[in-house]
Amino acid sequence: MLLVVLTISDRCSQGSMTDTAGPAVVEILRKQWPHAEIATGLLADDEDAIAAALEKFSLEHAALVLTVGGTGLGPRDRTPEATRRVLDREAAGLAEAMRSQGATANPYAWLSRGVAGLRASTLIINLPGSRRGAEESLVFILKLIRHGLEVIAGGQTHP
Repeated sequence: MLLVVLTISDRCSQGSMTDTAGPAVVEILRKQWPHAEIATGLLADDEDAIAAALEKFSLEHAALVLTVGGTGLGPRDRTPEATRRVLDREAAGLAEAMRSQGATANPYAWLSRGVAGLRASTLIINLPGSRRGAEESLVFILKLIRHGLEVIAGGQTHP
């Protein structure tokens, strides 16, 4: 199974800041799926490049692509727009669950514009760009992701 973590950050891609959120997400995935292949990438906040990367990993039959960053209100935060461009179907509940849970500790979580959904058989989920936000969001929806991947693969249909 191929899992992908794409960090979206102008500053990290330019080398002026170190990505801590992406590696933290990778560690969580390694614990959940120790035998999976995990690919990583680092992209600037460029909508076309993000959409192209999501399409590429979908064509490579990645089971899951997690983007980290680019979901805020900043003028270059375009990850949700790039994701929507490539999705076949949205899974809005995943993004709603992350925002709802995140807001219990940090009301600014409501400003996240992340989305989630399917492109073919690839589940794509936008996580926040902060390490804490990415970790907490992912941990909260891990059970949902695991079940969703089983259903997408044609396995289990009901919990």
